[in-house]
Amino acid sequence: MKRKVKSWIYEPEYESMPREKLEELKLERLKRIVKYCYERVPLYREKFKEAKLTPDDIKTLEDLSRIPFTTKDDLRKNWPYGMLATGMESLATIHCSSGTTGMPTSALYTKNDIFNAWAKVMARVYAMMGLKKGDIMQIAYGYGLFTGGLGFHYGALEIGVIALPISAGETERQLRLAKELKTTAIACTPTYALYLGEYAKEMGIDATKDLKWKCGSFGAEPWSEEVRAKIEELLDLEAFDVYGLSEIIGPGVAHECDQHNGDHFFEDHFLTEVIDSETGEPVSEGEKGELVYTTLTREAMPLLRFRSGDVVPWWTFEECECGRTLMRAGRVIGRSDDMLKVRGVKFWPSTVEHALLSVKGASQHFRIVIERPKTLDVMTVEVEPVKELYDEVKGDLSKLEDLKKEIGEKIRSVVGISAVVKLVPVGTITRFMGKAKRVEDRRKVVPF
Repeated sequence: MKRKVKSWIYEPEYESMPREKLEELKLERLKRIVKYCYERVPLYREKFKEAKLTPDDIKTLEDLSRIPFTTKDDLRKNWPYGMLATGMESLATIHCSSGTTGMPTSALYTKNDIFNAWAKVMARVYAMMGLKKGDIMQIAYGYGLFTGGLGFHYGALEIGVIALPISAGETERQLRLAKELKTTAIACTPTYALYLGEYAKEMGIDATKDLKWKCGSFGAEPWSEEVRAKIEELLDLEAFDVYGLSEIIGPGVAHECDQHNGDHFFEDHFLTEVIDSETGEPVSEGEKGELVYTTLTREAMPLLRFRSGDVVPWWTFEECECGRTLMRAGRVIGRSDDMLKVRGVKFWPSTVEHALLSVKGASQHFRIVIERPKTLDVMTVEVEPVKELYDEVKGDLSKLEDLKKEIGEKIRSVVGISAVVKLVPVGTITRFMGKAKRVEDRRKVVPF
């Protein structure tokens, strides 16, 4: 039986604030941050000039839409310190992206950014998982330029949870220390959580008896309800979604409570809009859209209307049963710029995962390969069968033709496109310690 935790509210004065008061607080902070950005960041002076705006023109929350969007390209062009709103002497920490897809982007923090914003929202994350003093959080996100590990670390220090800063990887050591130190929670990517569960099973570790993890916070990549169920089965814990992005703060922009009816967004720090990715116009409550952020309390690197590219399936201002009045949204289903288009059909890799995990006998280990040998796209999905089934047929994949056919039918019905299904031996697909890379697009020109 999966362990069940009870959320509590760390800062009820903000998390449970009546909507009317919260809107007033957001407007007050918005006016202040707009003026702050205009006076201190050259990019925003230029954007306001082009839009024929001044800070005094922003009188209501609706006026926010008059401000031009900030994009990742803006941040790249202003690498490394062009977005800095304070002097260098005020900086406390510098994080940055890997830059693997181009020029990296900076994530700059003052002490106030770390201890009065980031640590506070991450303390809320711990409370949402029901964690308190005496609990031990095994932080298996990477430490360093990636914000994941340190974000969870700051939150632990704020709320009084004991931090085990083990970082990512070294799976055997992770499990050994979890047993010996009796850690009660874990934070890592969903992909790595699955790998931990499989590795523990292979090592003869009984998660129910040998591990004390009662909950886990998983994020940094899209994941499905099927993956949640698999993690909870393998590790005997309650799985929570954490959401964040380094440009805005790192982890701690939003998190699930124990109701698991959407992530709560910490609107008192991050004013959140949901827009149509193609038109840039706002979408109605309950509809799918791209998340856009205005930081309300950042000092070093405030951003106005930053387009995250992250798409949620729905959002609402409806109060949660947990008592929080904050905006909620469904888990991110993908990035607008990561959406695939094959033979005219648009979909995210997470949709393929959803299809696979609804087929008994298919594992969560898969890879999508897209090619264009002539004029038409061909999508191949390489899938590992579950280990028990693989062992049952003694590695003879030719005996699993029925499974292969069922996977193909499920992909066609769920994703809306046919795929070549290729079953591969267990252990063939790369296991990732961090964000999983599921797609290899071999087309020379992607038809968008």
